[in-house]
Amino acid sequence: MPTFQFKGRRLDTGQIIEGVRSAQNSQSLAAALRTEKLMPISISEKKTGKKIKAQKVPASDLAIFTKQFSVMLEAGLPLVQSLTILADQQENPTFGAALDDIRADVEAGSTLAEAMRKHPKVFDSLYVNMISAGEAGGILDVILQRLSVFVEKLVKLKRALVSASVYPGIVITVAVGIVVCIMIFVIPTFAELFANMNATLPLPTRLVMGLSDVMASYIHYVVILVVALTIAGQRYYATEGGRLTLDGWTLKIPIMGAVIKKIIIARFSRTLGTLLSSGIAILEALDITARTAGNMVVQAVLLDAKEAVQEGKTLAEPIKAAGLFPPMVVQMISVGEQTGELDQMLQKMADFYEEEADTAIADFLTLIEPVMIVFLGGIIGGIVISMYLPIFSLIGKLAGGA
Repeated sequence: MPTFQFKGRRLDTGQIIEGVRSAQNSQSLAAALRTEKLMPISISEKKTGKKIKAQKVPASDLAIFTKQFSVMLEAGLPLVQSLTILADQQENPTFGAALDDIRADVEAGSTLAEAMRKHPKVFDSLYVNMISAGEAGGILDVILQRLSVFVEKLVKLKRALVSASVYPGIVITVAVGIVVCIMIFVIPTFAELFANMNATLPLPTRLVMGLSDVMASYIHYVVILVVALTIAGQRYYATEGGRLTLDGWTLKIPIMGAVIKKIIIARFSRTLGTLLSSGIAILEALDITARTAGNMVVQAVLLDAKEAVQEGKTLAEPIKAAGLFPPMVVQMISVGEQTGELDQMLQKMADFYEEEADTAIADFLTLIEPVMIVFLGGIIGGIVISMYLPIFSLIGKLAGGA
């Protein structure tokens, strides 16, 4: 869809407005401007030398958009005008272009959900289905408020997961880098010194110097091997079997696995609870929740649960049989089904596990910091001591001879 640059004058205030919008042609844009009480002064097609490459919109941008959109609709602003304002103020070019297209499609008679469905990199199936439910029930502003809370919670969970994994990763990377630099650049200097001493070196010193020689001689091959393993790991993870295997391993990592599981349970509960409370049928809600679970093991469990529910079983039965979720989760789902308040029970469970995840991450970071310091200090301290052992020995002999 072409993009036009326009200038217009407000009929009520006389203010000059300039902007950029997508439209089928200049005539349709002029008609749209007149409906907004703007008298077109000039409209020209904007030529772009380079096409904007479509990219996934950050969840934080989507959360802000959803919040602003819900507030505008609640305040009584028309749908098209709200989309126009939000598109004009977007700094992300992909998001702005998508909103322009959506506005044009809505003006042409499309529903908001149908227009959003054309942009899967911006609005996933969960988002689109909830918008569709809101339009069908005449409660789009309410659904957007729920979506706003939902997306904000997901952003919070994602940040929590990143904070739990980034710190150990940075410390380990720095530790490896320091050790490699010491072994390649520092140890050879000591080796030359010891060679001139013509003395028998202690075993720890010989081991460190031998490892230093190996690393200095084969560092290029080590780097190539690491890069090759990284690429192979990424390609393996891209396969369905690889994701299933590696996602299963992440849930079994000591300490960290328990943190990840709490985050996954909170996300599953929040997603399914939000969908059910918005009027989405449970089978469709389970399918959407499975596809957005972020873990292939959980996705497989939820898809099996969907089939079981389709056969007439309760949701609690397949969830319990999978053995992945704690008994408390199974019990709360069972109680929710029996009382007919499954959506509310899931939301309460999401609140609980979000707090549990925050506490677990704080405890994890508190524990991992001293462990990393001891680990890094032990390795570097061991190397330094092994290098100074021959010097201490020589000093002792000289002192004894004197």
